[in-house]
Amino acid sequence: MATAAERHAATLDASARMRATLSSVAPGTALREGLERILRGRTGALIVIGHDKSVEAISTGGFRLDVPFTATGLRELAKMDGAIVLDKDASRIVMAGVHLMPDPSIPTQETGTRHRTADRVARQTNVPVISVSASMHIIALYLDDLRHVLEDTGAVLGRANQALQTLERYRNRLDEVSDALSALEIEDLVTVRDVSAVAQRLEMVSRIAGEIDTYVLELGTDGRLLALQLEELIGGVDAERELIIRDYMPTGRRARPLEAVLAELAAIESTDLVDLGGVARALRIGTEETLDGPLAPRGYRLLARIPRLPIPVVEGLIEHFGSLQKLLAASIEDLQNVDGVGDLRARGVREGLSRLAESSILERYV
Repeated sequence: MATAAERHAATLDASARMRATLSSVAPGTALREGLERILRGRTGALIVIGHDKSVEAISTGGFRLDVPFTATGLRELAKMDGAIVLDKDASRIVMAGVHLMPDPSIPTQETGTRHRTADRVARQTNVPVISVSASMHIIALYLDDLRHVLEDTGAVLGRANQALQTLERYRNRLDEVSDALSALEIEDLVTVRDVSAVAQRLEMVSRIAGEIDTYVLELGTDGRLLALQLEELIGGVDAERELIIRDYMPTGRRARPLEAVLAELAAIESTDLVDLGGVARALRIGTEETLDGPLAPRGYRLLARIPRLPIPVVEGLIEHFGSLQKLLAASIEDLQNVDGVGDLRARGVREGLSRLAESSILERYV
C-alpha cells in the first residue's frame, strides 16, 4: 500500500502536468484564442493534445492533416463532426474528424456524450483532452483523473485577488511567529510548539502561494501583475522551510533527507494542518503530548541572516560548535578555529550574531 508521501508525490505529478497544460491554454496563447472562437461560434469541440500509439489505438476514421496550428483553422475544423488531434505541443494539427472510442468500462461522473468521451480518453491515454460545450458554454480540460473548467479572466482574477489578500495576512502572521522563534532561540527557550507553529505557517503560506500560482498560469498574459505581487509576498519562504528543518531535524538513526521531511509536511491534509501535534510528528521533533518540550537549534536560521556568509562556512561553524548557544558564546578566537574563518570573517560573524540577538530581543520585549 502506498504511503501518504507516495500518494502525495503521485498527485503532485498529475498536478504538475495539469499546470503545464493550463499554461498552454492560457489567455494570450493561440490555442486559447481558438477555443474562444469555437465558444463564440456556439459550436462544440473535442480536442486531444497529443498524438501517440495510445491515442491511435482508440481512433477511427478522420483524416490526416499535419499542418501548423492556427486559431482560425481550429475553429473551422470544429464545425465538422469528430475530434481534432493536435501534437503534444499544440503547434500542429495532426488529424481532424476523428471518432474516439475509449474503453466504456472506465468510470466517469460526466453526463454529456462529449464530456464523457473526453474524460475517458484522458484517463485511458494520459494525454490532455479539451471539451468545448456549446450548450453549457464552458471549456473543460481533462487530464488523468483531473478536471478543470477554464473560466472567464475576470472571474479567475477576482478569486486570485482574494487569495492574494489571504496570503498577505498569513505572511504577516508568519513573520510574527518567525521573529518570536528567533528571540526564543537566542534566549534558549524554544519548545516543540514554537517550531511547529512556524513550520505550520510556512506550509500554509506555501499552499496558498501554490493556489495563486495556478491562477497566474490560468491567466496567462493577464496575470503578470499578479505574478509580481506573489513573488514579493513569498520571497524567502522556501529557504526558511529548509532552514527550520535543518535546524531541528533529528540526527543519527532518526535522520531523514530534507526532501522526505518536506514531502511529509506537504502530505498533511489541509484540515489536519491546524494540529501542531501532526506538524511535530511530520518533523519528527515531538507529538501532541510533548509540545512544551524543549528544543535546541543548530543555528542555520540565524546564520543565514548574516550577509556574505558562504554555505560551506555555515556548515563548518555548525559542525564545529553543534548548537546556536555555543555559537553565541564563542569568541572571535573560537570562531577562527573553524576552517575558512579568518579574523575578518570571525568578526563579521560575531558582530552579526550580536546584532541579531539584540534586535530580536528588542522586538520581543519592546
